[in-house]
Formats: sequence, C-alpha cells, structure tokens
Amino acid sequence: MPKPTYVANDTPVPEMTLTRLFFEAVDKYGDKTAFEELTSETELTGIGYDEAYRIVKGVAASLAQLGVERGDRAAILSENCSRWALVDYGCLCAGVIDVPIYTTLTAPQVAYVLEDSGAKLVFASTREQMEKAREAAATCPQEILIVVFDMIADLPSGVMSWASFLAAGADSADARSDDDFRAAALEAELHDVATVLYTSGTTGDPKGVMLTHKNVASNVLATLMVLKVSDADNTISFLPLSHILQRMGDYLFFRSGCRLAYARSMETLVHDMGVVRPTIVVSVPRIYEKIYNGVMGARGVKKKLIDWAAGVADRAFELSLAGEKPSGLLALQYGLADKLVFAKVKNAVGGRLRYFVSGGGPLAPVLNRFFNSIGMPIFEGYGLTETSPVTNLNSFEASRIGTVGKTVPATEVKIADDGEIFVRGPQVMKGYFGKPDATNEVLDADGWFATGDIGELDSEGFLKITDRKKDIIVTAGGKNVAPQPIENLLKTNRFVEQVVMIGDRRRYCCLLVVPAFAPLELWASENGVSWSDRSELVASAAVLRHMESEVFGMLTDLAPYEKPKKMALLEEELSIENGFLTPTLKVKRRVVQERLDALIDGLYSEEAADATAY
Repeated sequence: MPKPTYVANDTPVPEMTLTRLFFEAVDKYGDKTAFEELTSETELTGIGYDEAYRIVKGVAASLAQLGVERGDRAAILSENCSRWALVDYGCLCAGVIDVPIYTTLTAPQVAYVLEDSGAKLVFASTREQMEKAREAAATCPQEILIVVFDMIADLPSGVMSWASFLAAGADSADARSDDDFRAAALEAELHDVATVLYTSGTTGDPKGVMLTHKNVASNVLATLMVLKVSDADNTISFLPLSHILQRMGDYLFFRSGCRLAYARSMETLVHDMGVVRPTIVVSVPRIYEKIYNGVMGARGVKKKLIDWAAGVADRAFELSLAGEKPSGLLALQYGLADKLVFAKVKNAVGGRLRYFVSGGGPLAPVLNRFFNSIGMPIFEGYGLTETSPVTNLNSFEASRIGTVGKTVPATEVKIADDGEIFVRGPQVMKGYFGKPDATNEVLDADGWFATGDIGELDSEGFLKITDRKKDIIVTAGGKNVAPQPIENLLKTNRFVEQVVMIGDRRRYCCLLVVPAFAPLELWASENGVSWSDRSELVASAAVLRHMESEVFGMLTDLAPYEKPKKMALLEEELSIENGFLTPTLKVKRRVVQERLDALIDGLYSEEAADATAY
C-alpha cells in the first residue's frame, strides 16, 4: 500500500492578535506570578501579570515619546530575561515591529540586521552587548538609539539606561487611561507584521522572516489544543528568544498562566532547573543528548546498574506501547530501578517534570525512547522559523517515537515527488523582509511553503523527517546519503560527543568526531595510552582504532554506500563561540567544510586505487 502524501487537520483555530492574547491573559491571571528571575543561586523574584501590564504600558508610552512609531522597527539584543518579554509586549502594544538579535553574533553581523531591518532603537542587555550595539550602529546609515537593561555608570552618548527609558514615557503612561491604551493596542490587525526574525544563517546572509500577529497567535492557540498546559504548571526559558521556538512557547505559557522563570545561562541551566523545578521544559536535542550521555557514561558497578535499570525500563515501555502495564517481577524491578537510578535523573531537572518538548532539529529515537521509558516523556515536534514554528507535534493523546507527530489544528502537510515537505496553514510567514524574490522561491500563490526538509507520512498521519534537502550527501557514484539519522545514532555512543558526516561529491563518506573526553581519557588510562593534552590524545593511533571500533561497529546495518570509510577526531567541541554551531545548536556544515578543509582533504588523500566509488 503506497504511503500517503497529504494530510490535513481541519480543526479550526480562533483568529487572534498577540495584543489580545496579552490582555486576555492579564485579565484572567491578575496578581498571579507571570515571570521569575533568579537573583542568586537559590532565590527567585517574581513579576505578576498586573505588574507586567503596568510596565508594558510604560514601554509603549516611552517608545512613542522617543519617536518610535507604529510600523517602525526596534531591535532586542539580549539574553532571555523578563525585560526581554516586557519590551516585546510593549512593542506589540505600540505597533512597533521588534527584531530579535542573537547575542552570540559579532558586531558586523549585528550591523547587517540593524541596517537591513532599518531599526531605530536597540535594547541591549549588558555592557558587552551595549558596546557591540554601539559598534554596529556606528556603521549604519540611520540613527539608532541604544537602551541598556543593566545598571551601568557613565553611559556613553547615544545610550539610555532602562530607568531613563521608562521615565521618558512615565507621565504619558500615567495620563493615559487603560481603556485608551487597550483600544490603541488592539488596533493591531491579524495580518500586521508583529516581528521580523533573522534566520541564523547556516548558509549565506540571514533573511528576515516576517511573522504576523495571526501567524504566531494562531500557533499558540493550535499548540495549546495539542499540549496540556495550565496555571498549575511552571517552566524555564533558556533557548534564545531570538528563535521562534522559545518565543512562541513563552507566549503560550503566558497565555496559560504557567509561571515562567529564566535560566541565568546555559552553563547554569542544570542548577537553575533544580531551583525552578519546572513541570514543562522546551528544549533542543543537544540538551537531551548531554543528559543521556551523562547518565550512560558511567563506569564499573554504576554502569552495570544503569544498564540493568535501562533494560528494565525498556521492557516496561514496550508493554506500555501495547497498552499494558508491568506487573509481577517486572513491576518490582521497575520500582527499584526508579528509586536507584531514574529518580536521580528526574531530580537533576527539579523532580517535578511532567514532559519535555523537543524541537529545532531531529531527536534520535533511542534518546526519546529512553526518556519516555523512565517516566520523562519527550514530545517531539517540527517546524521552522517561517512556520511560527509548529506544524507537527506529538502529545499524550497521539505519540509515536521516531516521528515529529501529527499536524496541529488548521494545518496541511504534503510530500512532493522528491520527498520535500510542504506546509500550508495560518502559521506560514508573510514573507522575507525586503526580499520578494526569495519569498517567491519558497512560498507559492496557493500558500504552500517549501520547507527544504525531506520526510514521509505514515498510514496514521505521523510525519517523519529524514533529513534537510540541502544536507543530503550525493556521493561521486550518485548515491544519496541522509547524514542526520546516522549522526543521531552515533551521538548515543558514550564515547561520542558530536559527529559530522561528510562525503558530498566524494567517492565515499567520512566522519568528523568530537569525542566525549571524560570516558575516552579514562579508557586511555586503563589501556596504557599516554597523553599530555587533548591534541595528543586524539592524535594517538590506539585512540583512533578504539573510536573506529566503537563508531563503525554501530553502523553494520547500513548500505555499503552509507557506511563511512574513515574518521578524524577533533580536539575542540563545535560551539556557538567558535562559529561551528548556530545559536540554536545546529551544525553549520558549510563552516565545517570551509574551516576544516585541509583535515577533510586528508581523509581522501590516500584513496585506495581499488576503492569502490559509491
């Protein structure tokens, strides 16, 4: 029976603007805590919905007082914090289009966004971001005012403190009635652009994605029809708000009365989770990979205990897939495994988690199965910046590991002849800012958006993503290889931290591997390998043979043309800071190819004369 190529969820979604969503939440939850900040390692300070409303009203008044009017653009160059959200809602209520900028970008990259968007004002979080904004603004043709969140003495010319910014519109805000403020804010129309988000730029210059009030608000409401969120829940926000996944999620949590705390940084995330004790967490696969590898990387007796517990959990999970519960000996074993092993994993993220949501990239099924089996379900979803972002999502009611779920309400998905996924629905963007030709390349006259992802639908409408169209490796022999499923499998090995598969237009595929250094160093010590630093460790022939045995041994079921023939070990982790990862922790494959070209060429410099050209 042929696989389906089209599926639609016809459930209607109410039409709403983000400003109406804001006011309805404020009216419903009043003095309930909306946002929380960690003021120390253990203390949380909250801001209620009523207080948020007062500040948002002030932000809108100050924007108007400073000449930033409806339709103008204001940029936000800040880490996640309550002021980020308050500025965002203030811009929405003022009709000002906000332009989030990743804090990891360089000054020239920031300048590109500022100039391309025509921003008149930049909100910056810290002295570092303020200086970056000043450097970027100095190269732009338009005048740009900078407002800094942190308290900084002796501010330079052209920079305003947060307190001074709010003071600029204080009298106007006080004089304006709440009814008048609301009426003006609710003048926003469904198809008005609410925000312009610049893609992280894995290839070429970033493009500004124009998302309307209807795009994002409809996605909030559609997602709430799939996920269970209430005012009894709380969450922690740590993915960049410059990316639509966390931002739409935070709108959703605000709308639901779910208390929202901000992590201090990615480095403090695990500790902060222990303080916040979230019931719901939105994350990307990289975080789950780190947790999983941390658990499975144990050694000795502890490793045997974890392997036993994982086996028990997997058998119990298999029963749950058949609608059954473990009983007898298996139930007793699961209870013991939960007490000795799983409870520690749960406590590491606060001990109250109801579920994770995963997006921003494919999640290895073995990871998903592990977390589900120990009572920490992950609901994997799918979408892009251009789709606000959610088009598909697993849930308690309908979940299938290895897929990104069924379409959310009011959404259609179709699979083209070449396997590319097309999406249509109210969440699909208005277009790329100032780039009509680029818009027309991906968005047709009938509203179908070409995602650039390759996938397939099963008989029940679950969507499976197989790879990015542009990431597909075509070998010299004309064979197509999808690298992501192979990479995701290998990242579950306790000796593998990161992996990138290469081989486009080459005779065979190869791997670049960042080892998990803690277990690798322990193995080296136990096996008589000496080293003085990581560069010496990865250069060891014995270490390379060990890594090849571990990695290639996991790929025996692949077709011959899919199997990598060689491997190179990297001493430095791929990160945002060194430019190899996007702010949402995706590998910049083009950067890898360009900056590691000599290393890559070396993997092909001694090709055997009789090697098969795959």
